[in-house]
Amino acid sequence: MTIEQFISGFLGASGLEVIAALSGFICVFLIIQRNIWCWFFGLIQVSLYSYIFFGIRLYSDAALHIVYIFLQFYGWWSWRNNYTQNQSQDSELKIDGATAFTMLIWAGVALLASLILGFVMDKNTNASFAYLDAFTTCTSLVAQFLLTRRYLFNWLFWILVDIVAIYVYFQKGLYPTSILYFTFLSMCVWGQFSWWREYKAQTV
Repeated sequence: MTIEQFISGFLGASGLEVIAALSGFICVFLIIQRNIWCWFFGLIQVSLYSYIFFGIRLYSDAALHIVYIFLQFYGWWSWRNNYTQNQSQDSELKIDGATAFTMLIWAGVALLASLILGFVMDKNTNASFAYLDAFTTCTSLVAQFLLTRRYLFNWLFWILVDIVAIYVYFQKGLYPTSILYFTFLSMCVWGQFSWWREYKAQTV
C-alpha cells in the first residue's frame, strides 16, 4: 500500500468511524485517570463500532461490541459502588491486585475461547480473519471483565488485543481505527504503569 492510498483511505473514512475513534480515545484516557465518565464515552464508542464491524464482516467484533454495550452499564455500576464503599478525601478508585495464577487462568480462558469461536466462525460464516477476530473478541471480554473488577493487570490483556487489532483493522481499511488502536497500545502501556504506581501507593 502506498502513502497516497493510505491518506486517501483515511480521508475517506466515515463520520461514524471518526466519532467512534474519538470517543474511544477519551474513554481510555479517562480509564487511566480512574474517572467514572469513561463508561459514558465507552458506550458511544461500542455502540457505533457494533454497527461498523458488522458492515465489514468482522462478526465476532460486532457481537463483542454489542456485549460491550451492556458491560458499560455494569462497569459504571461496579465503579460507582466502589467509590461509595471506599470513600476517601480524594475519592480515588481502589485498584485490586491478583495472583500470577489467576492471570494465567484468565489467559487460558481467553485462548481456548478464541480457538473455539474462531473455528465456528471459520467453518460457518464468511467472516474475515476468523481466528484473529475471535482472539480480539474473546481476549477483550476477559480484559473488560478484569477492568470492571479493577484488577491491576487488565492492561496486559488490552495490550495483546491492541497489537492484533491494529493489524486486522489496517488490513480492512479502517485507518482511523488502526491509528486509534495504535494510540490505545501506547495508552495501555501508560495505564499499566500508572495503575501499578497507584496500587503500590494504596497498599503502603
